[in-house]
Amino acid sequence: MDDVLGYEGKRVVVTGAASGMAEQAATILTDLGAEVIALDIKPVSANVKTAIEIDLGDRASIDAALAAIDGTVDAVFSCAGLPGPPFTDVQVVTVNFIGARHLIEGLVDQMSRGSAVACIASAAGIGWQQQIETFAPLLATDTFEDAVAWIEAHPEVMPWGGYVCSKVVLNQWVASRSFDYMTERGIRLNCINPGPTDSAMMPQFQAFAGKEAIDAAIGPIGRYSEPVEQAWPIVCLNSPRLSYVSGEAFFTDGGFLGAMTMGRQKGFDLLEGGAL
Repeated sequence: MDDVLGYEGKRVVVTGAASGMAEQAATILTDLGAEVIALDIKPVSANVKTAIEIDLGDRASIDAALAAIDGTVDAVFSCAGLPGPPFTDVQVVTVNFIGARHLIEGLVDQMSRGSAVACIASAAGIGWQQQIETFAPLLATDTFEDAVAWIEAHPEVMPWGGYVCSKVVLNQWVASRSFDYMTERGIRLNCINPGPTDSAMMPQFQAFAGKEAIDAAIGPIGRYSEPVEQAWPIVCLNSPRLSYVSGEAFFTDGGFLGAMTMGRQKGFDLLEGGAL
């Protein structure tokens, strides 16, 4: 594959690489000539350079994975996540945000100016700008343990469950922390916000939120996305070719956000407070 995105010879870390969007991203990056370090709690089947087991819900596991990643890292793709039940709200927020943040923060010292980090958030994070005050204390925590303790002590911030909470907070963290990463380190930080995607998690989403509510979040494109259709945007977002893009919440939602904002989206009345 022609490396028009500038990944040839780059060392990249991809979390959640055993399946879904992350597996597709790892495959694309390998094809583009990157050295892929794949992290997941499950076995990774993609043809990557290195696979490391990690549990993002366990600080010791994250720290062990960090110790195993030596040398320069040119890009981080934070893609791992939990959908909701059977996992508790605290477990979901811990993996989707707290553990992901801890891993990224542990890697930035190995990243040079011009490097990039991209996270997979979700269109479920719509409305994150209206909840900044609510989650400011969580964003202000300095350690994994303090963040877990805060979310355990504040179940009231998760009226739509841990998944929505985690994606709202992830959008907020990207918007805020991207300032520090850029001004202090020259590292870009962005996220994508996918709409409904036909991945292994979808049955769990439908069981928890209801298929009607999930389908109401399908944009004008009229269908669920495929994992590879979300992998390409995140690969592009971390590319050196997008060197002027930072702090961006990129909605890869088939046009849902625009249509909802302008009152054109059928079924958007099923959504409450940014919960998909």
